[in-house]
Amino acid sequence: MAPGVGKTYEMLRAARRRKAEGQDVLVGVVETHGRRETESLLRGLDVLPRRPVESRGRSYLEFDLDAALERKPKLLLVDEYAHSNAPGSRHPKRWQDVEEILAGGIDVWTTLNVQHLESLVDVVLRITGARQRETVPDSALARADDIELIDITPDELRERMAAGKVYVPETARLASENFFKVENLTALRELALRRAAQTVDDQLVAAMREKGVEGPWAAGERILVLAGGDGMAAGLVRAGRRLSDMMMDAPWTVAHVERPDRPPSPEVAAARTREALKLAEQLGGSTVVLTGTDVVASVMAWARRNNVTQIVIGKSRDSRWRELTGRSLAAALLREARGQAIHVVTGAGGEGAAEPPAPRPRRFDWPAYLTGGGFVAAASLVAWALDTAFDRVELGMIYLAAVLAAGVMHGLRPALAAATAAFLIYNYFFLAPRYSLAIGSPTDVLTLIVFWAVALATGGLAGRVRDQAKGSQRRAASVTSLLAASRTLSGASGKTAVAQALAEQAAAASGARAVVFLPVDGELAPVAGAPDFVELGAGPMAAARWAWEKGEPAGAGTGTLPQAAWTFWPLEGLGARAGVAGIEAGALASGSDEERLLLALLDQGAVALQRAELAAGAVEAEALRRSDRFRNALLNSISHDLRTPLTTVLGAATTLIDYGDKLSPPARADLALGIKEEAERLNGYVANLLDMTRIEGGGLKLRTDWIDVRDVLAAACDRVTRRLEGRLLVRDFPETLSLVQADPSLLEQVAVNILENAIAYSPAGTRIEVAAYEDRAHVVISIEDEGRGIPPADLVRVFEKFRRLQDPSDRSPNASQGVGLGLAIAKGFVEAMGGRIAAASPIHDGKGTRMLISLPKGVATPHHLL
Repeated sequence: MAPGVGKTYEMLRAARRRKAEGQDVLVGVVETHGRRETESLLRGLDVLPRRPVESRGRSYLEFDLDAALERKPKLLLVDEYAHSNAPGSRHPKRWQDVEEILAGGIDVWTTLNVQHLESLVDVVLRITGARQRETVPDSALARADDIELIDITPDELRERMAAGKVYVPETARLASENFFKVENLTALRELALRRAAQTVDDQLVAAMREKGVEGPWAAGERILVLAGGDGMAAGLVRAGRRLSDMMMDAPWTVAHVERPDRPPSPEVAAARTREALKLAEQLGGSTVVLTGTDVVASVMAWARRNNVTQIVIGKSRDSRWRELTGRSLAAALLREARGQAIHVVTGAGGEGAAEPPAPRPRRFDWPAYLTGGGFVAAASLVAWALDTAFDRVELGMIYLAAVLAAGVMHGLRPALAAATAAFLIYNYFFLAPRYSLAIGSPTDVLTLIVFWAVALATGGLAGRVRDQAKGSQRRAASVTSLLAASRTLSGASGKTAVAQALAEQAAAASGARAVVFLPVDGELAPVAGAPDFVELGAGPMAAARWAWEKGEPAGAGTGTLPQAAWTFWPLEGLGARAGVAGIEAGALASGSDEERLLLALLDQGAVALQRAELAAGAVEAEALRRSDRFRNALLNSISHDLRTPLTTVLGAATTLIDYGDKLSPPARADLALGIKEEAERLNGYVANLLDMTRIEGGGLKLRTDWIDVRDVLAAACDRVTRRLEGRLLVRDFPETLSLVQADPSLLEQVAVNILENAIAYSPAGTRIEVAAYEDRAHVVISIEDEGRGIPPADLVRVFEKFRRLQDPSDRSPNASQGVGLGLAIAKGFVEAMGGRIAAASPIHDGKGTRMLISLPKGVATPHHLL
């Protein structure tokens, strides 16, 4: 309710009970104000030492926030919730310290007088005549789990003061005669009781919703507050908050209407509007900026779309004429309202009147006035020519055209000057009596009035059109900037490139230096800056880390570390935080169009950073998938293809050892031959695995020389002759063939792998043909078989590692032979030598496969020599 009612005393008594129950209780900060009863309750409780803060040559003892977070008790006592911290503290206000403590998982008990609530500042000012400088946003109090009201009667409080239990006697006497009057205390007591009742009602509604009990909240009151740039803006916002409290915490929005047909508001009014919108967000409301030439139509259209039931407006002293004609905002809204309640808040004294803007020096636009004078001079020449040539010519229309042209091109003032000059020249030279400024007829006065009316109309319209054009240009520039930023961010590859693009766009939008932070190895680090990279000090870095950890703006112009020279915003993506962006302080006005553009850019940047991270994650996931596939295939190969020859070798060797002396010589020779063949087969598997490892690891070393492909193919054919098993191997080589530069051993291994693959996948009695020929730039090797062929869908995948055709479309029942690395190795070797390899199937009668290897020549052969 007020100082001296016993809030701190009751908090300490309850804390001692919790301590007796075994709970970990820590006193963070308690202000006893020298009261012995309160000091006695601190005995037996753990008290956190205060932290000294030096500021402006003075030393202050403040609450040690970091020590409390490190100690992390179950319950922390923090007195005086609305207290302002000493300059240089992390947060300007103690309630912000409490927010950080709560975020750290620590329960907090604190104390607050009702007059310190932000929404009640104006009410308390009217009641007590004293403006409260230390305030707490209503939204902070709304997050409290429980509120306990400490209440005593005004008479009892005044008795406590008289007894010296609140202030020293002299201070108590002065307080009793001013703030602590009975009527003041009674009003404050009512405010406290109402606020406590509202909190109880909110808790009841929450409990009913949790239990699924139907209640009256389905009516859904919604409040819209209209705020302009006058002195009532802040008061209207607080009135909207109070109305929301009375209506069961109804959602409320503060709106400001921008009129593109009017010149921009003076800086004083624009600043008031920005402060009002910022105050609304601090008090827990939302904000919206509407655009429209008709304020009432724009407001009512938004209200109907959003189901607004209550509209709050301010009313300053309208002119009597506007009230009589019904042109005041209140009257217009009353006419247009359909079911909405209109709340009119009147200004106290001169509160509602807008202060006159500071006089701005006007720049005299000489070219505009000279152009208008030129139009009038041209009109005079035309009028003189027509007056000389014809009788009874209506020369006034010519001057009227000159006035119209001046108004359209340059606005009101040059048009009025042109109208005055046109009338004087017209009256002097062409109206009787001529060569005199005397007005000879009442119609001449009408001519002057018409000239000025045209000047006013055209000048006003031209000014409105220019203002609309400027507004459209500003909006178009904003849209263009966003589109350009979107293209730039979309085109950047990788998080670092996106961060640099975002820093450049933010610097261009704000006209100041910008920096972007990203998490690197679990720590926030600057990765990009514009126009150049910036090394930040300890203060800005602390603000950047706060924005990253808490997801709230920090630094200059915010409630956290406002002494920092930068302002930082968290980059909130879709469901996750991508980084932090910072702008040098003082570049942007709070709530300005430039700041809204910057925030839109940062939102785009956050999404782009998340997209880059997801893309990198997708690449990594694909690499892991391929690696898993390779590992699984390798394990399958080792478990089957390598185990089979080992089993054969082991069985034959065991037989020779156990029964060698009992076996006939042919049997022993057959077993030894089997061991030899299976060992060779095993050696081939291991060689393939080693070759594939060399290719994958980039360790393949070429020993190139000028070679004749026919010699290499002949050697390969000799190596596989013993494995033909009834198949016919045909060689088709030309008499002459150009030399190529290649590694002979690798090329021979390629041919052997392909030939072994052809033998494994073609039935006995079929033909395998090895041929070589050349074209102008290449020597081509062709190896054909007459097997079942390769399905067209598998022609590309046939060169993949561990790829073996084992489905019903396989070319032979022996498809399980080999580990599936032969063609993959062949492809790797050929490409390492600068060649190409491809497969074609079927090649004749729906079957057969042709493998083609193309090796480049050192020098192209002329056509006539082929």
